[in-house]
Amino acid sequence: MHISSSAAVYVISVAADLAGMHPQTLRQYDRLGLVSPERTAGRGRRYSGKDIAKLRLIQQLSQDEGVNLVGIKKIIDLQNQVDALRSRNEELEDEVRARRAAQERDARVFAAGTVGGDVVSISRGRRPQGRPEPGALVLYNRYRRS
Repeated sequence: MHISSSAAVYVISVAADLAGMHPQTLRQYDRLGLVSPERTAGRGRRYSGKDIAKLRLIQQLSQDEGVNLVGIKKIIDLQNQVDALRSRNEELEDEVRARRAAQERDARVFAAGTVGGDVVSISRGRRPQGRPEPGALVLYNRYRRS
């Protein structure tokens, strides 16, 4: 059985041990909104693996880098914003790829007709009725017209 890193499974005492902090520190971080663990029906805190990683980051920024709690809150908020923007960017890139694929699929081909050199529109992958005259010009249009 695999437990996801976002599954809230650790009680506060275990989470504090894993993060190398006192449980009261975790309560303070919860009040400040730095780490917001899941709650049980009885309002007990349950920390996930991601919460533990965030607690370790807070500890590193605070102790090793000398960043105060307000600065840490801003750093975490900015990281969350970057993650959201990165996710949205990936969604938009997927949408652009899908639209380009649809355009390629729906592209039309223009060919010179066999009589009088008329230009005819045909679906991609199809040939004009009859064969074009030798030397007839066949054009490809990438853009679909509505």
